[in-house]
Amino acid sequence: MNYILFDGTVRDALLPFTFTRPVADIRIGILTIREKWEKCLGSTTTTLTEEYLSEKFPMVEMEENVMINASFLPNDILSEMVKSLEPRQAIFKGEEVIAFFTEDTQEEVDFDAYEIIEFNDDCLSIAHTWDIFAKNDAALREDFDLITEDRKSQPIPQSVNVLGAENIFIEEGAKLEFVTLNAATGPIYIGKNTEIMEGSIIRGPFALCEGGQVKMGAKVYGATTVGPHSRIGGEVSNSVLFGYSNKGHDGFLGNSVLGEWCNLGADTNNSNLKNNYEEVKLWSYETESFAKTGLQFCGLMMGDHSKSGINTMFNTGTVVGVSTNIFGSGFPRNFVPSFSWGGAAGFTTYITKKAFETAKIVMSRRNVEFDEKEARILEHIFEETKKYRND
Repeated sequence: MNYILFDGTVRDALLPFTFTRPVADIRIGILTIREKWEKCLGSTTTTLTEEYLSEKFPMVEMEENVMINASFLPNDILSEMVKSLEPRQAIFKGEEVIAFFTEDTQEEVDFDAYEIIEFNDDCLSIAHTWDIFAKNDAALREDFDLITEDRKSQPIPQSVNVLGAENIFIEEGAKLEFVTLNAATGPIYIGKNTEIMEGSIIRGPFALCEGGQVKMGAKVYGATTVGPHSRIGGEVSNSVLFGYSNKGHDGFLGNSVLGEWCNLGADTNNSNLKNNYEEVKLWSYETESFAKTGLQFCGLMMGDHSKSGINTMFNTGTVVGVSTNIFGSGFPRNFVPSFSWGGAAGFTTYITKKAFETAKIVMSRRNVEFDEKEARILEHIFEETKKYRND
């Protein structure tokens, strides 16, 4: 069967992360949503997303297709229901479609002509940026079971101080000596060719994905995910790094999400709790205003290719767009538009020529090419987000 993941109705609510990727390629837990579905379905998937992203994330359409709403995360029950779909059947949860089997082009779908199957069980879904860290605990536990089922972990080195050894899984090539792992509070997954340097203290749930690194003496609280080829140091709590991002120095990152190719300078800190303990509001691209999160703890949402200089301070509930460069003393405002250059003293436009030069250097250090497809995506974002900047 041909499976296609589509963005659904929540794409704008998941900006700035969906500026540069489909909803399916958001990482939550250990895997991206796409990787979860492909593992559960035993099949590859393609993507129906924004036109400007379709060159990098193309859709392969056949005569028969099962369309899946990527904002829903699979579990055993849901994935079996999706695999069992017949033509002109659709799975709904309330008013929201989860999946449907179509033999038509997507513009012609009429659910009045479908047999509706209600999904009444529980499953994880994401509808807001803050769901990525708020639901990371549950997603990480589900992914841990999915990845480690019927597999044997590499042995835990003797120098490791460990609690809950049965909840720790170590892949081949991982290096860790003289660290403390507490998996009594949740599973700990240590991916291929990773390194946890000596003196680090980690409390699960925690995932260190392939090629990731934890620097010496780091203090990590769950539920935290360090995506592929990312690095963390200092103090990190309940945060998700998608991949290829660095928080390599002292400083606090909590209840936060970093996209790809981000870098936090030494002693960058974010606040995750307001001084008056009130509910945190967060900038919403969907409503173009600040939205209630229902959360008391909410930190930093940073889009791809954004950077902060040393000693940067982020206020509670700060949203930073794509390709920003933030530096200087004081707190920058809690919504920083894409392609902004500056800090609390004010911002100017970070022109694409300079931003692309930096991106090429940063990506080449990890042997990844900044190609014309990437450039066209960022050019589109630059134009789309002009209205937020004081150009």
